[in-house]
Amino acid sequence: MTNLKIKLLIICVISMFANIFGQVAGGPHASASNATLTKGLQGQRPNILLIIADDLSKTLPLYGDQTIITPGMNGVAKDGVVFDHAYCTASSCTPSRASILTSKYPHQLQQGGNLHGTLPIKYDNYASILAQNGYRVGLSGKGWAPGDYKPGGYKHNPAGKSYKSFEAFMKDQPADQPFCFWLGSHDPHRPYKASLKEEYGIDSLKVKVPIWLPDNKQVRNDFLDYYAESKRFDRMIEGAIALLKKKGIYDQTLIVITSDNGMPFPRVKANAYDLSTNIPLIIRWGDHFIKGKRLNEFVSLIDLAPTFLSAAGVKVPRAMLGKSLLGLLATGKSEHPRQAIFSERERHAYVRASNVGYPVRAIRTNRYLYINNLRPARWPAGDPANLESNRFYGDIDNGPTKKLLLENKDTPAYQNFRIWSLDKRPSEELYDLKKDPDQLVNLAGKPAWSKVQKELAERLMHWRKNTNDPVTDKVDPFDHYPYYGVPKWGIK
Repeated sequence: MTNLKIKLLIICVISMFANIFGQVAGGPHASASNATLTKGLQGQRPNILLIIADDLSKTLPLYGDQTIITPGMNGVAKDGVVFDHAYCTASSCTPSRASILTSKYPHQLQQGGNLHGTLPIKYDNYASILAQNGYRVGLSGKGWAPGDYKPGGYKHNPAGKSYKSFEAFMKDQPADQPFCFWLGSHDPHRPYKASLKEEYGIDSLKVKVPIWLPDNKQVRNDFLDYYAESKRFDRMIEGAIALLKKKGIYDQTLIVITSDNGMPFPRVKANAYDLSTNIPLIIRWGDHFIKGKRLNEFVSLIDLAPTFLSAAGVKVPRAMLGKSLLGLLATGKSEHPRQAIFSERERHAYVRASNVGYPVRAIRTNRYLYINNLRPARWPAGDPANLESNRFYGDIDNGPTKKLLLENKDTPAYQNFRIWSLDKRPSEELYDLKKDPDQLVNLAGKPAWSKVQKELAERLMHWRKNTNDPVTDKVDPFDHYPYYGVPKWGIK
């Protein structure tokens, strides 16, 4: 065990006793352990490498799915930490990535809460803060996106200056300066390359089709394409790790592997169910963190920014809502474990008349998932036919599975599939995750569950008030923010 790790353990023990005797001030970053940890790491500033997938769920061997093999992720996990309960703030690319950068929820970011929006520069951004504190910052691939960063006041992508590749960035990396790099894959986002699954030789018999989708050849082939791109993402990880090892800085680099949101299939992406928001998360930093462990703590991607800043010895802005994970990663125990996770969505794509969204707020505990659909009169997947953008149920990405559902939505055998993915939803949904892990049986409105429903609704509303949620029964600013995806679809 390294001297630094021993120091971290001592600090965390001291802090726990301090908490017991009421000597620690409140607030997400005011604990004695985080303050002391930050001070203790001043001379040990790590390189920071965030490797982020685009639309990847926990359909991986590390989480029990054996459809593909992922030596890249498995290798990092072997000497790192795997989180079973890590969540994005929104199952939508742009707002989720904005939350990672700012450690805020989408509804706190004005235009940053929408897909194809912008991110106002006034919000603290860990990449910008590290650049101001001696770090060399860059990105390759998909950073904060899709959207237009210029109206928000940025001169380059909020995640950093763009480079052709991680390797190109590293060619000019000074030996005496730490770096922070955002390595963004476009996998496994649609559209898919059909030949990739044959190239990787993925076995269709291992594919597990979710119960809310028809299990047939067309859907299985669609999933095979998704798994093929997931495999390609893992190969990118292998390349990045090999480069760090070649340069002798693997153990000096804080590595995070995650995804912005769940997979691009009906009832997953742009929703608030578990497969939509419960994403993979693997973290490693040499001997500074525990190794080869799995943690069940609730963590959110808003925790990454405070973790990066704390590890770099930089003060975390009080406006950031996440919690540094340094103590948890060093000891395996959290001083103040979360009792719930909150997620949401604002306007996703241009898929409803007048370009209005489908606002959702959700709370997830160990036992229950409660979802509040704030505009139940609207179609959650988008209008059946939106003539303004020429899209049909457009919040579901186009692909063979969606095509099959649309072709058969009036077929009796597809009734449940249509209800689960296409139909309107009630204002409240409540699921018992112990008995119904797929979240298909809505308990909201049932007398036996009224107490649980009321309690979770009150906790969700308390969170909304504490975080200054601007959406009310009559007001929704996200419906009126500019949409910067216009050129792509030719919307007038």
